[in-house]
Amino acid sequence: NTLANSAQAKKRARQAETHRQLNASQRSAMRTKVKALRKAIIAGDKEQAVAAFQAAVPVLDRMARKGLIHKNTAARGKSRLNNAVRAM
Repeated sequence: NTLANSAQAKKRARQAETHRQLNASQRSAMRTKVKALRKAIIAGDKEQAVAAFQAAVPVLDRMARKGLIHKNTAARGKSRLNNAVRAM
C-alpha cells in the first residue's frame, strides 16, 4: 500500500520499511540498556551500575557508528552516565 508507481520507487518503499523496523528494534535495545543502567544508579547498586555501564557503552557506540544517533549524542550520553556511576 504505497504511493509508488515505478518499480524502483516500490522497491525503495520496501527497503525503507525494512530499515525503519530494524532501526526501531535497535533504538529500543539501546534505550533498554540505558534504562537498566539508570535503574541501577537509582537503586544505589554500584557493582550492578558498573556492569550495566559496560554493557551500555558498546551499544551507544554501535548506534552512533550506524548513524542511528549522532556521535556527539552518544559521547554526551556516555559522559553523563559515567559521571553518574562515578558519583555513587
